[in-house]
Amino acid sequence: MDTSQFIPSYSQLSPKGGSVRWQAPSNIALVKYWGKTDVQIPMNPSISFTLSTCRTETQLDFAPKSGASAWIKVLLDGEEQEAFIPKIETFFQRIKEYLPFLEAYQFVVKTHNSFPHSSGIASSASGMGALAACLVAMEEQLSGQTMEASARSQKISFLARLGSGSACRSMEGPLVVWGRHPAIAGSSDLYGVPYGHSIAPVFENYRDSILLVDVGEKQVSSTAGHALMHGHPFSEARFAEANKHLTQLSEVLQVGDLDGFIELVELEALQLHAMMLTSSPYFILMKPNTLAIINAVWDYRKQTGSKLCFTLDAGANVHLLYPDTEADEVRRFIQQELAQYCKDGAFIHDRCGIGISTF
Repeated sequence: MDTSQFIPSYSQLSPKGGSVRWQAPSNIALVKYWGKTDVQIPMNPSISFTLSTCRTETQLDFAPKSGASAWIKVLLDGEEQEAFIPKIETFFQRIKEYLPFLEAYQFVVKTHNSFPHSSGIASSASGMGALAACLVAMEEQLSGQTMEASARSQKISFLARLGSGSACRSMEGPLVVWGRHPAIAGSSDLYGVPYGHSIAPVFENYRDSILLVDVGEKQVSSTAGHALMHGHPFSEARFAEANKHLTQLSEVLQVGDLDGFIELVELEALQLHAMMLTSSPYFILMKPNTLAIINAVWDYRKQTGSKLCFTLDAGANVHLLYPDTEADEVRRFIQQELAQYCKDGAFIHDRCGIGISTF
């Protein structure tokens, strides 16, 4: 794959310090990717809703290296986090070909998540998305060259992918595709692209309420889970299913078929976890309360005719997706019936967003 477009052409940079600030939201995949090759290339395409409320705000302070000063320091809500440094160092090693000035600078990363720390919401997508946006903004400052908006977004997505695969889908919104697929013009394994077709009005302001079932450390990391797709007995069938579902979902989004949306989104969530159940070694990330919520959603839909549905990330928490017109009714249902299944009754209401921005 040709990545030369992301290698800068400037001859020299201004050797100065500075500071940049960007925020990036999380996202929730509708068609899931599970399984990847080196480096961070998905084994099947995915599509996600970009979120709005669940986001990471990052300030990157930088200065030319001096003496034995620490190369990278990370502060989360003002508290130094040495445990984050190895992941950022790995990220910087992966992207130094595309940002060759990195090794000449020292950095302080000051970051804040809008959602509670250790809430069980994966912050890698929003965190790496915000950091990648800061690095491209730093490049623009040092080079004195301002990139065209679409080129900037593409480069940020490309870099973010090398830190966290799903982060490449947080740059724009409300729908982003990552991975080559014939139904999506311009789609790529290297970065996320906006879903290029028009969507039915019902999907333009879709809601996502996140039920926080489990806030502890996962039994198996996503990285380890992806690796188990190599040699998985059902992997090829799963990759074919994901491609088929993306084609079908593309049609659903354009015509506003809510029943078709429900069927595909819930099937994708369950297939994702079926791959975990049938890996070697196998593992289960759902919890009893995850299943209780799923059954309650099915009962609610049957009784009311609601278009509420669920999806799952690689964890125990449940994302409830529903049209904006049902917001009041669904929120009452969550408060009265589903909060009991959440850790300390915790949930977060969110909606589709537009991607990264300064703050």
